[in-house]
Amino acid sequence: MDEIPLAPAPQTPKLRPTAPVAKAPLPAVPPRRGFFGKALAVVIGSLVGVVPVASGLAVFLDPLRRRQGLHEPIRVATLDALPDDGMPRLFPVIADRDDAWTRYINQPVGAVYLRRLPGSSTVQALSATCPHAGCFVELKEERKQFQCPCHTSAFQLDGQRVMPCVAPRGMDELKCEVVTRDKEQQVLVDYLNYYSGLAEKKPKA
Repeated sequence: MDEIPLAPAPQTPKLRPTAPVAKAPLPAVPPRRGFFGKALAVVIGSLVGVVPVASGLAVFLDPLRRRQGLHEPIRVATLDALPDDGMPRLFPVIADRDDAWTRYINQPVGAVYLRRLPGSSTVQALSATCPHAGCFVELKEERKQFQCPCHTSAFQLDGQRVMPCVAPRGMDELKCEVVTRDKEQQVLVDYLNYYSGLAEKKPKA
């Protein structure tokens, strides 16, 4: 029998060498110092924004605080200007006055009677406004009394009513103290306005 020739064995194709695949670089990890720096910048930026707002709010509320009676005693006179003879003397009250959102510097806001007893450095302060209808009370030295020109009310030198009297209360006494400032004794008065026509002292807002 004739031999059948065998088919040649298949040859394995030669592979060409491939270029290495480039790997994508890993994202760099930000250093901690940079992170904290940015965080600090954010905090500082927030504070910078808050400060103007707080300042503006304080300016906005300042007239409200002043109208609520948050004030300091006012220098009215020196102790040397007040004789210790027991007779009241009239002094103007000069202070900064607020009208809505406007402040007027060194304006007359009222008047007080100061009285110093013989041999004493204690001073009594009485509002010059009558507690009946808000008129200006006059001092009658010959009678040693205060008298309101708007009606028949009269008051003693210490502010007590002389009966009969239509005023619902005596003259409004104000808190007063003598302090030493700038090498002189100054009379400071806590000046307040009170509602008229009431039996009790009720300060105006």
